[in-house]
Amino acid sequence: MLESQTCLHNQVQHDGARNDWTRAEIAELFDLPFTELLFRAATVHRENHPPTEVQLCTLLSIKTGGCPEDCGYCSQSAHADSGVEATKLLDVQEVLQRAAQAKDQGSQRFCMGAAWRNPKDRDMPAIIQIVEGVAAMGMETCMTLGMLAPHQAEQLAEAGLDYYNHNVDTGPEYYDRVITTRKYQDRLDTLENVRNSGINVCSGGIVGMGETRDDRVGFIHTLATLPQHPESVPVNALVPVKGTPLGDMLADTPMAQIDDIEFVRTVAAARITMPLAMVRLSAGRESMSEAAQALCFMAGANSIFTGEKLLTAPNAGDDSDAALFKKLGLTALQGEEPARSCAKTPAETQNLTGADAT
Repeated sequence: MLESQTCLHNQVQHDGARNDWTRAEIAELFDLPFTELLFRAATVHRENHPPTEVQLCTLLSIKTGGCPEDCGYCSQSAHADSGVEATKLLDVQEVLQRAAQAKDQGSQRFCMGAAWRNPKDRDMPAIIQIVEGVAAMGMETCMTLGMLAPHQAEQLAEAGLDYYNHNVDTGPEYYDRVITTRKYQDRLDTLENVRNSGINVCSGGIVGMGETRDDRVGFIHTLATLPQHPESVPVNALVPVKGTPLGDMLADTPMAQIDDIEFVRTVAAARITMPLAMVRLSAGRESMSEAAQALCFMAGANSIFTGEKLLTAPNAGDDSDAALFKKLGLTALQGEEPARSCAKTPAETQNLTGADAT
């Protein structure tokens, strides 16, 4: 009965989720005394999620390097002098083998990224095979392939893709200082195409790129005022890579990088404004102390990437994650995410409560 009651509570939260946050309100959250902000975020988190469970995800680069976009943070950009070599799309069977390994290691979701501006129609048959194969293993599927046309989103939806990741990266005012080959509206258009196809949206950003707090407010505001909140919100801390514009710019200016407390504030603001979303600690976690990660979990982060590598960036690794989870008393999420399990029709909800009542 408890599960159905929780779901019904979350359904009310979902139906009444705010999409009218103002930038001033979000700025006020960032400005709260740190302990007060943490308390508020933890309260929202406990109202909507199992407080000691964290979702485990695995990310695999299925096509690395050679991307024509000029994203200033990305080592896979053809504009970067990072030493990352361009590869072809991985063979379908190789991807499925890696997915099976991830499942054996406890991952619930398998995320796949290709360094494209957008997939070509000739790429779609192999992509569809991969989605169908991973889904057949019982794992959640997520892809990030760049911009999507409406018909491509429909193809992925028909193949059974659960999530599509397309980050907004930062606030709209700072965006042009990071990327010039793709407009902010292009990203929002792709998110709309994904949502219209019925695929769940995964969208977040990167902090520590030299932006101001007001830019971080703008980043959260963009996502929290979408017609429907993203089901997943990854929050990345920039991993400065030599040979990328931002990596070179920030290499000798440590003060430009975000500190742990400000990062936690960003996580907390995401949790409060998007209560049902899975807030994921993504790139940059390998350089965070255990104490900083613990504060992030307290602030409402409830998803991480496992493994030694994220696309081309280093990650914390399974052994250190297991040790940290044991130290903090955290366990891997086993059930479905609230935003999905509670997005039911009234009839489905009635069937659930009726079954529990008996």
